[in-house]
Amino acid sequence: MAYAHPSAALPSPSHPMARTGYGKRLAGDEDPHADADFAHLLPREAEVAVFIDHLDTGHSMAHKVLAAEHPRYGQQAMRTALTRITEAGHLRWIKEHITLDDHTMRWVTRTYWSRTRRSPEWWAQFARERHGKDVTRDHQPGLARVEDGVTIDVPAAREPDTEIGIEPEAQPEARPDSAAYRVLTGLRAADARLQLTEGDCRSLEPLAGEWLARGATPHDITRALTDGLPPTVSNPGGFARRRLESKMPPQQSEPGARVTRVIMACATCDQDERTVRIDRGVCENCRQEFPDEPVTDEDMVKEIEEIAHLGATSAFFLRKKLERRTGGPVPDTFRPVPIEDRVFYHYRDNRDRIANGLPSRRWNP
Repeated sequence: MAYAHPSAALPSPSHPMARTGYGKRLAGDEDPHADADFAHLLPREAEVAVFIDHLDTGHSMAHKVLAAEHPRYGQQAMRTALTRITEAGHLRWIKEHITLDDHTMRWVTRTYWSRTRRSPEWWAQFARERHGKDVTRDHQPGLARVEDGVTIDVPAAREPDTEIGIEPEAQPEARPDSAAYRVLTGLRAADARLQLTEGDCRSLEPLAGEWLARGATPHDITRALTDGLPPTVSNPGGFARRRLESKMPPQQSEPGARVTRVIMACATCDQDERTVRIDRGVCENCRQEFPDEPVTDEDMVKEIEEIAHLGATSAFFLRKKLERRTGGPVPDTFRPVPIEDRVFYHYRDNRDRIANGLPSRRWNP
């Protein structure tokens, strides 16, 4: 996936995944990639659209998650951008009523993305075609908007390093212990005869994880490993492995799930067309909150030109100051980044940081 002018920010490989069956879902066949895919959007919306287009299927689409992952836009800016992208025809939230073979029912909210711009009529037909679909493999117990429940830690903003070009060393992230590993390490407290070592716990972790995947609880695993122990256990690791393998619970067969009703939902407030009129993916109440054109294309172009002018003017005076310091002009080929570019990016970065409630960066030429 490539663009001639890609977004300044693209998703990281660690972008949070939503729960099974939720997150980003492709609406259907797409046109080939082209630079004009999002040319009809304002610059901010176009950048967010490219960011979303690079997400993999299943990645979380909650606006809080997107704001935490995107380096330039906060939650309110991301929420507004998603609303306008929805109105433009690239995004829809659709509620699906799922009925299982065991006669249980639930509502889920799906997030459908289309790189190709779609009309409201196309989306209405797409929703009608979802009726009757077999979604057994995509089924996940729970209520609507499960993907909004994804929680992530958002680090507090801090003043960045003033030295240009010096980045702080990346700290290795500690690998969180799995539930299966914690069950195994807790066996020492449950019964002193099962003194599992670190190596034992790591080697048995996949087996304990399979127990949990088949519906067993941590208490079930502990009871299976500690009930009826001999007076002494000479090889706790081998003993635990034999019990985990021989007492493995059976695979649980999931009941079939089918879509029995489909309705459009608002991209912002989660109301659906049962209670409010939905127009281009947004309800009437939210449309009043987000005017159609709060910022025109001409306003955006004027703002960019003003920033470019400030950058060019500041670069001129900065170049003169550095020439006095060094005793003469220094060609840009001897600099890591041309002065004009450094000043322009500094102004643009501070504009975005202030708009998102962050402190401006200190200039250090």
